[in-house]
Amino acid sequence: MLSMADTQQADEQPAAATGKADKRTTRLAQQIRAFARSHGGTAEGQLAHIGRGRTRIALVGANGEWGNLVADSFDSAKEAAAQAGITLQDDFDGELAAKVRTGPYEWSRMAGIQVGGPANP
Repeated sequence: MLSMADTQQADEQPAAATGKADKRTTRLAQQIRAFARSHGGTAEGQLAHIGRGRTRIALVGANGEWGNLVADSFDSAKEAAAQAGITLQDDFDGELAAKVRTGPYEWSRMAGIQVGGPANP
């Protein structure tokens, strides 16, 4: 029989899993900072659930280039954005969408661009 001290919340993770999640969050933050540096020095983002607990981080650089990263959870995505120091918008419309610059690559693919993918000429 388990005592109260032996129970574990369903959303708690063992220490080893939490350490791996922290490393993934730190890696995401580094990727966000690298994106911002290479696209005008700053970036803004928007978080969206994409299924199976994953969250898309849509990034728009100061120069209008954009890209996506995927986090294992909404909390991880939010923490990575905070660590990277970017502003998060509630929606990917209005001002944020107006900043996006599309080029031949997006028009030919009509599916967006992943961070680290080919750049627009």
